[in-house]
Amino acid sequence: MRLPLLTTLHLILGLLGPSLTETLRAADRPTAPIDWAAVDAESLRHFQALVRLDTSDPPGRELPVVDYLRGVLTAEGIEVKIFSIDPQRPNLVARLRGNGRKRPLLIMGHTDVVNVDEKKWRHPPFSATREGGHIYGRGTLDDKDNVTAALMTMLLLKRSRVPLDRDVIFLAEAGEEGNVTFGIEFMVREHLAEINAEFCLAEGGSVVRRSGQIQYGSVQTTEKIPNRLRLVARGVAGHGSVPLRSNAVVHLARAIANVADWQTPLRLNETTRAFFERLATISPADEAARYRAILKGDESGSAQEFLAEKQPRYYSTLRTSVSPNMMAAGYRVNVIPSEAEATLDVRSLPDEDMDRFIEQLRRIINDPAVDVERAPGHTRPGAPPSSLHTEAFEVIESAIKRHYGVITLPTMSTGATDMAFLRAVGVQCFGIGPMIDAEDAAMGFGAHSDQERILEEALHRFIHFKWDVVLTLAGEKS
Repeated sequence: MRLPLLTTLHLILGLLGPSLTETLRAADRPTAPIDWAAVDAESLRHFQALVRLDTSDPPGRELPVVDYLRGVLTAEGIEVKIFSIDPQRPNLVARLRGNGRKRPLLIMGHTDVVNVDEKKWRHPPFSATREGGHIYGRGTLDDKDNVTAALMTMLLLKRSRVPLDRDVIFLAEAGEEGNVTFGIEFMVREHLAEINAEFCLAEGGSVVRRSGQIQYGSVQTTEKIPNRLRLVARGVAGHGSVPLRSNAVVHLARAIANVADWQTPLRLNETTRAFFERLATISPADEAARYRAILKGDESGSAQEFLAEKQPRYYSTLRTSVSPNMMAAGYRVNVIPSEAEATLDVRSLPDEDMDRFIEQLRRIINDPAVDVERAPGHTRPGAPPSSLHTEAFEVIESAIKRHYGVITLPTMSTGATDMAFLRAVGVQCFGIGPMIDAEDAAMGFGAHSDQERILEEALHRFIHFKWDVVLTLAGEKS
């Protein structure tokens, strides 16, 4: 009996084993190593072009960056879609399709930047000036580094014809700095199918260098949730020459003092526990002892007090934090106002029950003359931390070791990122970023500063690193 030709070919391939199959697959794979010198030159060109586009938010106009990205991507034959509420504030979604064996990988960057006071800048904020091994400009660290790295990753995947086990999606999103209703909130609510993924890589991490020595890589796996609360004290108005016990300013001042003195409960999650465990292994003995005391609950409170004084960012990761930041009262020096108010910046742990927290706050204040109210303002949804026991985290951790030679610390951001919206719908999100000098922020060179800058070396290393992570996570496994 004669076998059909296709069946015969399958039998032959089976007899020859996997080696021939791999050889045939390899025909579609890159045949030459990547010319990283050429890639670095192209990356720098795209990065400077993006930084030079003023996308300050407010007022918010990301269209020039989206037009630039669309032009570069479509010229390479990469599928691009645009989604927007306001045509001046679009979101770009580019996709490279895989074989569907695994759920997609989303790589994300936001195209807006915080606004600037130009007179405070030594270099023009949208000049992308190169000086002393740095590139200066608004957005160099937040977040046009991630946008450029995602763009280059998409270009390299396309040019190299890498077979993929999963779709790779690039989201260049609007509104992260000023109004998420134009960006991630809109995309998750109206177009989730276009960006839904198993894993997401976005901003929020870094590789920390101190005194020129790389210390560790940080990967953001969760974040605190911003909430605004208002304290409103009410009393009797009167003449300032006759002090009153009901003075609203006095009641508000006491309430603020009580709030400031309140040490909210210490609670660790998977991320913060792993952070302090790993940090202890690379710290001097006295610091390591404090971090281990935290892990045991710090019954004496001395370790927490030290962190509150010397390392307030670490202290903030231990609990839901409260910071009174705004006050308003009175309109004349000789008039006792009938009302005074303060606004609190509350950064809650991801699983905090805010209704319960507000009731606790009222008990701490313990004054019927002072009301606690929710204040309007953009927040983020709460969601469990992204798991450390995932393929994505393990790949990132290995790549940090490979590219930078250091340990990885999972971190909980005290600020907010747009990954919160994705975590809330089940996407495992991980914040990564370039190498930074720990001293830069204090000297005024950090993100949102008046001299924001990035090391050229750090930009290129980050792009190499991100390519490695995406290729490992999405590339076809035989």
